[in-house]
Amino acid sequence: MAKGGKTIKDVARSLGVSAATVSRALAGNSRISGETRDRVIKAAEAVGYVPNRAAQTLVSGGGTGFVGLVLTDPGYGRDDSYLSEFITGLGHGLAEHGVDLFLTAVPAGHSELSVIRNIVSTRRADGLILGRTSEVDPRVDWLTAQSFPFVTHGRVLDESAGHPWVDTDGAAAFAEAFALLYGLGHRRFGLVTIEEPMTFRLHRTDGLVQAMDRCGDPSVSLRIATSSRFEPESRRAAIHALLTGPDRPTAVLALFDGLALAVLQEAAVLGLSVPGDLSVIGFDNIASAVHARPGLTTFDSDTTEGARASARMLVARIADGPDTDTPPETLLIRPKLVLRASHGPAP
Repeated sequence: MAKGGKTIKDVARSLGVSAATVSRALAGNSRISGETRDRVIKAAEAVGYVPNRAAQTLVSGGGTGFVGLVLTDPGYGRDDSYLSEFITGLGHGLAEHGVDLFLTAVPAGHSELSVIRNIVSTRRADGLILGRTSEVDPRVDWLTAQSFPFVTHGRVLDESAGHPWVDTDGAAAFAEAFALLYGLGHRRFGLVTIEEPMTFRLHRTDGLVQAMDRCGDPSVSLRIATSSRFEPESRRAAIHALLTGPDRPTAVLALFDGLALAVLQEAAVLGLSVPGDLSVIGFDNIASAVHARPGLTTFDSDTTEGARASARMLVARIADGPDTDTPPETLLIRPKLVLRASHGPAP
């Protein structure tokens, strides 16, 4: 909490030190010298800053003051700007509480879970952010059993699992996309998706299918192209098969923007005009979506703010301690439709 809107960054800026140093000094951390602590206290009083209790708890009492994010291989958002936006939001969100973010990769021949177990057993971090959440996720099960603080970016299927999460409402977004395209006269739809059992895949697919069912129009059809997320040739072949043949879709929804951009590329190879012959809608509003030709209609999932919310939730969870009775906080963000030039009336 900060008086008059002042934050820990204001104190740090006035002293020319990091926000983490300020937070630890205010918490009485032994790693901070008495001289530095006195300077921080005086500066905080001068700007009217009131220390955040959760941050104090995190960096005192033997905590590390670090939160970890494990980068998986072949890549969490490797092909686009999604990961950088997420890390930026997460880093800024943690810095507001005087907490540092550390990133670690999964070495060859190791699993992400083995890296997580090492982090927990050696107490290298006070909490973890989990990305790329699966329908059934062994990381969630193991960390829950260890009573170790974590927040997932995405959900598991069992929403009663009892941990904090931040997710985007992909089901509502894909239902909205269907309504837009149906209103423009489209009846033959395609969906480009992935094989990996990510929970967002299920929610977005269900949103589309349920919207089609509610429509009750027997002329509406759906073809699905599925490939591995990180195999470009398999992806290209699946999209090529979807876009050829007499019953090819006139509108395609892609699970995320990287797939939508691949659809635009294959459409160009096949001589299909977008949006004249084919409408395409993606999801995530990555930087490449703006510069695509034509500009990609997509959904903005507010990645940066979602990451900041994840940081806030995790700091609070750590401060509550393992025996807390406080229900885990969750946040479902409604993505915003960004209208560009890749959709139009049915041919």
